[in-house]
Amino acid sequence: MATKKTSAAAETEPKKADIAPATEFAPSGAPVQTVPDVDPSHPAVDDNPRADTTEDQNRIDFNDPTLSGAEAVEKNLKGE
Repeated sequence: MATKKTSAAAETEPKKADIAPATEFAPSGAPVQTVPDVDPSHPAVDDNPRADTTEDQNRIDFNDPTLSGAEAVEKNLKGE
């Protein structure tokens, strides 16, 4: 009788999630993705993490990799 050989890694490897990539982003910069088995009303899920925050706290601040540190500081101080 023939035996089927399987690798131990294949037997313990977790199944990969099948979640579609984001095609849009929230104003916070977070990708908008729907995860089918997450219940947003569950007490362990924060469905509104930006509640009671200010506009300044939620402003997106991207670093510009083309600027040196000094240039970035200068630009920031000028309010650009």
